[in-house]
Amino acid sequence: MRTRTLPRERLRLLFAHCPELAHVHELVREFAAMLDQRDATKLPGWLENLATCGHPTLAGLVKVIREDEAAATQGIATRCSSGMNEGRVTDVKLQKRIMSGRAGIALLRQRVVLIANLRRRGSNRTASPW
Repeated sequence: MRTRTLPRERLRLLFAHCPELAHVHELVREFAAMLDQRDATKLPGWLENLATCGHPTLAGLVKVIREDEAAATQGIATRCSSGMNEGRVTDVKLQKRIMSGRAGIALLRQRVVLIANLRRRGSNRTASPW
């Protein structure tokens, strides 16, 4: 019979199997803490840790963030964000591509409003247990 493991226990087993993943997980947790505390003073050190972690994809992320580090710092430190608007624009563009000239503006409007309502309901969910 298979025993049930708790999420934290699964993480521990996964990290024991893949230590690199444990290090990346810790880096993600540090970034999440910066966002929660709105403390961008740790960003330069965090970027340095990310650059030296040995993962080429993450090193590429560091390069992109450093190209506009002032904007990243501002995004972490302030409550104001254009993220909601960017999400709406992305939704409209996605629906436009999906429909690809198959229907008129009325259907596009209906689908965009539906997606906005679904997003609004989804934002009321509780945080992840991780």
